[in-house]
Amino acid sequence: MIKRFSSIRFSYIRSHLYGLFLTTVTLLSLLLSIYVLFEPAWLNAASIFVYVLLSGFLGTIISFYAGFKSSGDLKERLDYLSVLITQFANGDYHSRVYFTEDDEFTRIANELNALGEKLQNQVKSLQRMADEKADFARSAHKAAVIEERQRLARDLHDAVSQQLFALTMMSEAAVRQLEKKPEIAKEQMQEVATAALKAQTEMRALLLHLRPVHLSGEALSTGVKKLITELKQKSSLDFHLFIDDDLKLSETTEEHVFRTIQESLSNTLRHANATEVTLRLKKRDNELFLHISDNGNGFDIERDTNRKTSYGLKTMKERAEELGGTFIIRSNKGEGTYIDIRIPC
Repeated sequence: MIKRFSSIRFSYIRSHLYGLFLTTVTLLSLLLSIYVLFEPAWLNAASIFVYVLLSGFLGTIISFYAGFKSSGDLKERLDYLSVLITQFANGDYHSRVYFTEDDEFTRIANELNALGEKLQNQVKSLQRMADEKADFARSAHKAAVIEERQRLARDLHDAVSQQLFALTMMSEAAVRQLEKKPEIAKEQMQEVATAALKAQTEMRALLLHLRPVHLSGEALSTGVKKLITELKQKSSLDFHLFIDDDLKLSETTEEHVFRTIQESLSNTLRHANATEVTLRLKKRDNELFLHISDNGNGFDIERDTNRKTSYGLKTMKERAEELGGTFIIRSNKGEGTYIDIRIPC
């Protein structure tokens, strides 16, 4: 009820009543002045009371009617403006309001219409940008897939293919020496076995890149443990694993971290000649810590920038930075390799 009497319609009625009150007071003052100064026969105290009472009564009725009537159009236009603003708030930017009067409400309506037009254009621009971003993401993904395939093809040719060719040549040489010089043939067969083992290790490392990027609904810790278990069965590496089970990371973060671990272990298998690998994956406060190290050959980071591992290291660094994290690598010849990654989460 209080809210209703504070509406603009009753504000109009109150304004008319204030005008009536001032008019009545002015009339009363005028009549009293005439009565005191001139004392006309037609004017006395009773007639003054009747005049004031009658004018107040009629004025009140007229004020209520005039205020209610004149505020009706104003309230209706305010309701239109209110509905328009509500539609804008709900995301409907196509609605418009038009008034024929040339006043403040018409100017406000025109400004709101212009705002709706601007918001509508901005929505179209955002939709267009979203479509362009989606197209760009698809193109980038396609380019990344092509680049990854080309890299795997180069690695297969440079490493496995050449090693298999060397195995063929060594095997043929051993066969030729088998009858004449069996001791030499035996040494050559041992070299064949060593080369075959190296080719097998190289192939297993390359196959890590062919594993699915997604964890298939598994937690990151579960996926990493399965990966390590598989590598233990297929390689001679000794793993030291320290992983928090309850990491609670976003799907994107889990996929990037999993791929980073795959890349790092692939480099270790192919290039490090290591016997031990340590992997720590911990979450402290709002940061994820990933540490991977090995006791392998190591390398000179500053000098060996053209190593085959450089592409993998670049990829790991880009993945960490894409998640807003940092990537640090430490290595020296004969001292192994140490990778530390910190990612906010």
